[in-house]
Amino acid sequence: MIIYPAIDIKGGRCVRLTQGRADAQTVYAEDPAGVAAGFRAAGSRWVHVVDLDGAFAGEPGNLEVVKRIVDLGLSVQLGGGLRTRESVDRVLSMGVARVVIGTRAAESNSFISELVAAFGDKVAVGIDAKAGKVAVKGWVDTTGMSALGLARRMDALGVATLIHTDIGNDGMLTGPNLSAQESMLGAVGARVISSGGVSSLEDVTDLIALCESYPNLDGVIVGKALYEGRVTLADLLGLAAERGARE
Repeated sequence: MIIYPAIDIKGGRCVRLTQGRADAQTVYAEDPAGVAAGFRAAGSRWVHVVDLDGAFAGEPGNLEVVKRIVDLGLSVQLGGGLRTRESVDRVLSMGVARVVIGTRAAESNSFISELVAAFGDKVAVGIDAKAGKVAVKGWVDTTGMSALGLARRMDALGVATLIHTDIGNDGMLTGPNLSAQESMLGAVGARVISSGGVSSLEDVTDLIALCESYPNLDGVIVGKALYEGRVTLADLLGLAAERGARE
C-alpha cells in the first residue's frame, strides 16, 4: 500500500483546511516545496498535492509552486481546478505524474473518456463525499449524486484510480470512515486511494487490514496527522513496507 503525504497549497503556502472550509485554515509552512523535500528525504516516492486556489476558482493557481515540487524528483499527484483539457495538458507537460479530476468528473462522462483515452493511468478521479453524496467545486457545493454511483460510472469508463475522501472526517483526526471506504472498494474494480481522518498508525493498520479482502486498496493520503506530529512519515512508510514484505 502506498502512503501519499499531502500538501495543500493556498496563496502559495502549505495549509490545511478542516472539512474543506476556507474559513477553517491553518498555515503550516510558507514553502510547500520545502515540505515536499522533507517528504522525499523521509523516503516517500509520491506526494499528493491539492491546489486549493484552483479548486475554488476553477483553474490552477499555484503552478509555479507545483513545478518546484515536481523538480524535486517526486511523483506528484495533483488535483484542484483541473477542469479543461488545456489545464490537464499543461500540468502533465510540467512533469506531474497523475492528475486528479473532481468537479468535471461529476459533470461530464465524455471529458473523462477523452482524458482516459489520451493519458490512461495518469488520470485519477477524486470522489469527495459528504454523507454519501458527491461534493464539487472545492467542496462548496453538494450534489444529489451518490458517491458510489459516480464511482461505478468512472470505473466503467476505464478510470484506473479513484481517490475517495470522506469530507466529514477530513482534517478532523477522528480516524477514517472504514465502512464508507469498504463500500467504495467493493463497488469498483479500479484502484482506490483512501483519504480523510487518519490520525495514528493504528488507523493506517486498520486500512491495511482491508487490503486482505480488497486488494484494490492502493493507498492512503495522510495530511494533518503529519503536520500535527501525530505520526511520522518514516513510521508510515515502514508500516506499508512491512505489509509489502509479508506479501
